[in-house]
Amino acid sequence: MTSMPNYGDLRAELETLTTEAFRPELSEIDRLPTLEIARLMNGEDATVPTAVAAQLPLIAAAIDGIAERMARGGRLVYAGAGTAGRLGVLDASECPPTFNTDPARVVGVIAGGPTALSTSIEGAEDSRELAAADLDALALTAADTVVGVSASGRTPYAVGAVEHARSLGALTVGLSCNAHSPLAAAADHGIEVVVGPELLTGSTRLKSGTAQKLVLNMLSTITMIRLGKTYGNLMVDVRASNEKLRARSRRIVALATGASDEEIEQALAATGGEVKNAILTILGGVDGPEAARLLEESQGHLRAALAKASG
Repeated sequence: MTSMPNYGDLRAELETLTTEAFRPELSEIDRLPTLEIARLMNGEDATVPTAVAAQLPLIAAAIDGIAERMARGGRLVYAGAGTAGRLGVLDASECPPTFNTDPARVVGVIAGGPTALSTSIEGAEDSRELAAADLDALALTAADTVVGVSASGRTPYAVGAVEHARSLGALTVGLSCNAHSPLAAAADHGIEVVVGPELLTGSTRLKSGTAQKLVLNMLSTITMIRLGKTYGNLMVDVRASNEKLRARSRRIVALATGASDEEIEQALAATGGEVKNAILTILGGVDGPEAARLLEESQGHLRAALAKASG
């Protein structure tokens, strides 16, 4: 006989969470004019960056740990359920076109699998075992980093992912929107962006979701900066996979070098369309093969390769 969950205990637990708190001053929000509701919602959203700012030292420490592991060949894995899981998958999926990373280097796993990206499979979030199985399917190792994402900070799937990853020696980060969360406690790096009660009680796809998106942007983007995927604020590892990106590639080379259109076309032709290599041929005065060699010696860092070319 299957035991019934104790909803009384769960309800009592939810009532202790800031993200689930009820705001009586908004209890008649449905009677307000649409513009006033929009103003209220916009005002709520404006508080999120301040909450993120309070966690910047912890975010920076996590990024340094992630970058150090990735520089040695490790992977970055996001794990979450519902909105949190979808945000992780979104961030991971945008790394290959933006930074030309191997799709296997930054990965998002979501409770319920790919179907959960477009269809709610909320029951899957209750399983720590499912999280462990999803990570085992990736052959997770101690070289990797796992970021558990959960607004409540208590979602079994996210907590289970972090606990399992840590047992394997992987670096772990716990990102939540409640203070003193089990997720942060389970992780090497706990990041708790406390955004306060939501406009709609318990709808953590709102401020909590926005906070998680901002932090995930930082984790991936700044990690890629540390790994040499940019030159200044230019995306020199962008993958030119469509017409817009091919045009952007040429613009990036132009901004980095000030070269003429003809020089840019020649440099891209000599380097197989690789933006970083093309910049190096122009600024370093080397040919395509030499640019590739210098970048390999410099672990992909363009500034270091340029220093070698001019040295």
